[in-house]
Amino acid sequence: MAGNQFEIPKEMRSMAEASLEQARKAFESFISSAQQTASAFGGSSFGAPGEAAKDISAKAIAFAEKNVQSSLAYAQQLIHAKDLTEVMRLHTEYVQGQMRALAEQASEMGQAVTRAAMDASKPK
Repeated sequence: MAGNQFEIPKEMRSMAEASLEQARKAFESFISSAQQTASAFGGSSFGAPGEAAKDISAKAIAFAEKNVQSSLAYAQQLIHAKDLTEVMRLHTEYVQGQMRALAEQASEMGQAVTRAAMDASKPK
């Protein structure tokens, strides 16, 4: 088991944590701008198609936010992993969670697009 032990030097861990925090802040700023842009898009001037596009955009942004936050949390956990066994466990959990999330997101997005297409084809 001693061969499985490893330790990230404190200085490297501190740098990695600072980089993760910078990435998190940059992403939060990006998401905020994207949400503002998406809420400005669509609206009443485009009618139902605009509202459907706005809904789809909002979903896409929410999914991106969730996926990036999950990745940042995973990276944070890796920084503090005590050994290779923990790294492998964290990796397996992360991949499985992301596969579930992506399947759910694809399903939700498919339903939203289908609803938008059906609404757009309804006679006025």
